[in-house]
Amino acid sequence: MAKKILFVGAGAIGSYIGSFLSRAGHDVTLVDPWAENVETIRKKGISVTGPHDPFEAHPKAFHLGESQRLPRDFDLAFVAMKVYDTAWAAQVAVRHIKPEGFIVASENCWPDPIVASVAGASRSLGLIMSKIGVALWKPGQVERGAEKGQGTGHDVFRVGEHDGRITARAKEVAEMLKVIDGSLATDNLWGERWSKLCANSTGNPVQAMSGLGSFEIASSEVGRAITIHLGAESARVGLALGYKIPKFNGNTAEQWAAADQRDGYDKLDRQLTPTEAGGRNWRSSMGQDVTKGRPTEIDYMNGHVVMKGREVGVRTPVSLATVEMVREIDAGTIKPEAKNIETVLRRAGV
Repeated sequence: MAKKILFVGAGAIGSYIGSFLSRAGHDVTLVDPWAENVETIRKKGISVTGPHDPFEAHPKAFHLGESQRLPRDFDLAFVAMKVYDTAWAAQVAVRHIKPEGFIVASENCWPDPIVASVAGASRSLGLIMSKIGVALWKPGQVERGAEKGQGTGHDVFRVGEHDGRITARAKEVAEMLKVIDGSLATDNLWGERWSKLCANSTGNPVQAMSGLGSFEIASSEVGRAITIHLGAESARVGLALGYKIPKFNGNTAEQWAAADQRDGYDKLDRQLTPTEAGGRNWRSSMGQDVTKGRPTEIDYMNGHVVMKGREVGVRTPVSLATVEMVREIDAGTIKPEAKNIETVLRRAGV
């Protein structure tokens, strides 16, 4: 059955998911603060490319300032903004959904408690997206860099309730997203969310501080070193918090946490080292933010790891030094350069 769906945010994720759902026959409306993007979607639609046949979608698009004119009868709303914009975006979303409607937090970091503070946990779902890799460099043009997980045993989308129940609405949203890639309803929202936080924390800030792409970082010994330290610290904090953390970046949380042992470190280093030249040099969302001159999510990503580490008594020196470095880049006091990686490790005492 077709649904009436609102997206608050038509950036990379909002445009990508919204385009597929629109093509599948759902009544999709996008609201976005980027005026040029909205006007392009209105005139030309959204061009979607990736590891699938390219297509154009034509959802409705509204400027943020026009959103108050929208009806209040949407079945569900996806919040697809940067996490620091979650609170106001959730306010927009909750105003326009039906009384029985709900909001899907489709963002990185730890957005679910923010959405719940606005709409209530009973009207909130979490959506984790693993290995999707989308970008919107130009208005109305979204591309996916990661290969599809469907058919490989990897489910890109995991939809979960805050209380861990597998509900009809979680299964319905998961089924809806199967038009894009593998999808399931999970009873482990918080563990899945922490797993994705770990994966983001190892790659996003390293690209942001260095200006390098994923392949360039993996090809560098110092790039692999900071990746391993960030992954290990994030894993240790999550385990100390008691989360059941699925594998991230090919290894269990316990394997990442064991990077303080030489054998564990060497195994991770070998796995991260590219075996062939010329791999895809993808730019993460935070790397894209720096290129576009937008504030990063560093305080909500690695900063969240540092904060939670303090709560449970787990040291996170590399994560802390990483947060401080990316804050300097956000402030414009330094520029992204490869040498910043070594600076972070030196500041952290590694």
